[in-house]
Amino acid sequence: MQQHLLPSHQHPPRPSRPRTSTGRPRTLAGLLTAAAAAAGLLMTALVPGAQAADNPYERGPAPTNASIEASRGSYATSQASVSSLAVSGFGGGTIHYPTSTADGTFGAVVVSPGFTAYESSIAWLGPRLASQGFVVFTIDTNTTLDQPDSRGRQLLAALDYLTQRSSVRTRVDASRLGVMGHSMGGGGSLEAAKSRTSLKAAIPLTGWNTDKTWPELRTPTLVVGADGDTVAPVATHSEPFYESLPGSLDKAYLELRGASHFTPNTSDTTIAKYSISWLKRFIDNDTRYEQFLCPLPRPGLTIAEYRGTCPHTA
Repeated sequence: MQQHLLPSHQHPPRPSRPRTSTGRPRTLAGLLTAAAAAAGLLMTALVPGAQAADNPYERGPAPTNASIEASRGSYATSQASVSSLAVSGFGGGTIHYPTSTADGTFGAVVVSPGFTAYESSIAWLGPRLASQGFVVFTIDTNTTLDQPDSRGRQLLAALDYLTQRSSVRTRVDASRLGVMGHSMGGGGSLEAAKSRTSLKAAIPLTGWNTDKTWPELRTPTLVVGADGDTVAPVATHSEPFYESLPGSLDKAYLELRGASHFTPNTSDTTIAKYSISWLKRFIDNDTRYEQFLCPLPRPGLTIAEYRGTCPHTA
């Protein structure tokens, strides 16, 4: 993306005025003018966003409904393949990242596939999320039969590789990390958030786990279920996951309408829209995205139900 710099405005010099040896204006009017100017500078410094954004982690232009539903965001992206032979603790994968370094570092998220599945099943999330201003690592697991606790450890191992050893580690803000996963990987994202409370966001997508209660979580969590899921039915998985989260936690439950357990395996606008908003809001602390989460989205063609805590506290 090209950046165009506007030339700064030049102002003609003001007429000189008589000044004392200290440089102060001689007249009372001059003193008042100087005081007003000083007050103006003070107010400029105090007004949020007057000289710089309140939030240094904001990335990209102000969002619109169209921008978060688009198949690509404002950032051009690149990718780097990571061989399973070059890592330990997980099965390698693909890092998707904004090509430009002009905005500094980015928050990051690792995404795990589900039971018997490979990275290819969740690959669409890589460029879609990265183009909105994240570094995204879609991974393979040690085996396709890994259980949620193992998936959780692998998500954390991938985050550690991403922030400490990867070729793009200097592009990542290691203090702003999140996890996502589908099915068994979704259950793994809950396990990862339980183990590492410093994570800023977790998004289980039609998650599966034998553990139904998560009162230990301290990570803002968006639970995504599907009304037609027969593998991990919402009544025995996503709903109890959500209901067991602490009442004080920033949390939400999105139930997709006309969807199956495998809906997260293909590009889906509703999943992308609310995942982007959640990651932006809690990894980047970007309150510009609060409008898409609060007031709570209403049921519609693609949403069967949405619950959540509003306004958010983080």
